[in-house]
Amino acid sequence: MRKDKKQVIGEEISDDQVKLFLAVEPADDTPPSLHKLIKAYRGLRIDDFERFVGFFVEAGYDLGAKNAKGEDFVALVRDQRNAEPYIEVVRAATR
Repeated sequence: MRKDKKQVIGEEISDDQVKLFLAVEPADDTPPSLHKLIKAYRGLRIDDFERFVGFFVEAGYDLGAKNAKGEDFVALVRDQRNAEPYIEVVRAATR
């Protein structure tokens, strides 16, 4: 990182910034709901992801969306080291 650039870690992001993840669309045949969840998982910290899931459900998106192979969000991320808290958020929202 350049010396004149300040690394920002842990800065709060607004609801509007979290909601931007609802606007991302897949470039392939991935279901839009699944694509949005994966992008938010990759781009948001757990607290922000939890807020995102609330907006996601409120907007009518499907937490159980599956790709052509029948894999849902949990199946796609469960083997990743930091996935468990994100999986718990999705599971809690489906109850």
